[in-house]
Amino acid sequence: MISYKEKIAEILAPHVDGLEKDEILDMLETPADSKMGDYAFPCFKLAKIFRKAPQMIAQTLAEAIGAESVFEKVENVNAYVNMFLSREEMAQEVVSEVIEKGDDYGRSNMGQGKKVIVEYSSPNIAKPFHIGHIRSTVIGNSIYKIYDFLGYDTIRINHLGDYGTQFGKMICAYRRWGNKEDVVREPIKSLLSYYTKFHVEAEKDPALEDEARAIFAKLEKGEPEEVELWKWFREESLKEFNRVYDMLGITFDSYNGESFYSDKMPAVVQELKDTRIVDELKEKGLLVEDNGAQIVKLDEYDLPPALIKKSDGSTLYITRDIAAAVYRKETYDFYKNIYVVASQQNLHFQQWFKIIELMGYDWADQCVHVPFGMVSLEDGTLSTRKGKVVFLLDVLNSAVEKTKQVMIEKNGPDADVDEISKQVGIGAVVFQELSNNRIKDYVFTWDKVLNFEGETGPYVQYTHARAASVLRNAGASAEAVISGEAAVDMSYVTSDTAYELIKLISRFPETVREAAEKYEPSVITRHIIDIAQYFNKFYHDEHILVDDEAEKQAKLALVCAAKQTIANGLGLLGIAAPEKM
Repeated sequence: MISYKEKIAEILAPHVDGLEKDEILDMLETPADSKMGDYAFPCFKLAKIFRKAPQMIAQTLAEAIGAESVFEKVENVNAYVNMFLSREEMAQEVVSEVIEKGDDYGRSNMGQGKKVIVEYSSPNIAKPFHIGHIRSTVIGNSIYKIYDFLGYDTIRINHLGDYGTQFGKMICAYRRWGNKEDVVREPIKSLLSYYTKFHVEAEKDPALEDEARAIFAKLEKGEPEEVELWKWFREESLKEFNRVYDMLGITFDSYNGESFYSDKMPAVVQELKDTRIVDELKEKGLLVEDNGAQIVKLDEYDLPPALIKKSDGSTLYITRDIAAAVYRKETYDFYKNIYVVASQQNLHFQQWFKIIELMGYDWADQCVHVPFGMVSLEDGTLSTRKGKVVFLLDVLNSAVEKTKQVMIEKNGPDADVDEISKQVGIGAVVFQELSNNRIKDYVFTWDKVLNFEGETGPYVQYTHARAASVLRNAGASAEAVISGEAAVDMSYVTSDTAYELIKLISRFPETVREAAEKYEPSVITRHIIDIAQYFNKFYHDEHILVDDEAEKQAKLALVCAAKQTIANGLGLLGIAAPEKM
């Protein structure tokens, strides 16, 4: 895989005493203005090493490396060495590599032999799979795909919210106001109505909260009637959830939720009591009893105390998360354990990460919380308790239906309209979720999610389909390029527009690595938007299917490389790349 930054660092290294290649690599910059070169090397840091003015060092370095074939020209501007790559050489290397590697362009084996767990989606059973869940679901799925693409042995876990005091409330509500027929017909909507009614009635009669807590305590003790109802709620909920996952093309390796670790929790509490590490924590006053409850004090780490087990013996999220992490390390021996969970849970993760560190687990720093901003409605926050939700299935179906209507209006009925409208409609929803920095909050509006104009998923998908159309129309010429039979001369595609497109394509592999390092799919989203924009500029600026066969093949090779890179980027976002639209 070509890395021009690494090439440049290798070229500079022999001329820069006192700096290792990796240090030079970190110092290399990409100028905002392409007139200042493709890469720039600042020489301020070298002044002490060479005992010369940075401007003089830049001039000496520019003269020393200017004859290298990788450069079209090298010049110094003040204290910078500005490097312009050879357009023809770069075009030849980049485009041929993309065509040769195809779906594997950008792929790496950097993660070989390392297990990465990605926990994402994780909805609560017996509650609606609403628009607020889409963030964890699609961000997590993309992070999984990115790490898998980089060669990590990646495991997808849907840590279902299938335990906790809310199930005492749900069972209480079902027994008072529910019936089996409604749950079988519309499981989530019926259970939501019961849950909403419970909170309305509990405001009038607080004794209902005590009744719900008592029911949950029975569930934890394994009482048959409570367990049977809980299992039924779980099964019916999963049927509904899988309708959404099927539409998104998302699958998991494990659905082990909080309940799976319920039998692991006593061991965790026992470990907190008895191990040498915890004895030390007791001496520091970090593990104490408080009115019969067990807490870990975290004051000296600027964190509030963490409740491990309540006075009635019931467990909490934090207890189960500790148990789950211990189980995963013992089972998978992970390199990273990534949790894609909303920023509202920042404190929760800080607390239990600190606790496993204090318990003596040297892998505590391998657990990573990837937070994201919250989704709200125009009239306020989402609230399951109040029944203020927008069902994710409704959003996806509406996007597909709108896309279908637009396609029929523009192109008339088509045999593939159902499949393409599904790819584009769902792609629009997912792309919007992944187009902005994940940490930003946003307000859900139907107009925004169903707007396909501008820098959207449909725009990028349409660009891919346009490239596919060009290749289809080129017939045998395109086939010769794609198969590698044609000896393509890339000197025909060195215009400014073509070169900017080639540079963006060349940076795709490092973009994927950056997205992994930052746990940020929007890095890829932004990059393929840029590729799509420059491809469309190339498409409009230059005639591709010219009479001269050598020139035509060179331009088709670039079309093929752009199409492939866009497809690979969309794939990492969990979005389809239609061949026609």
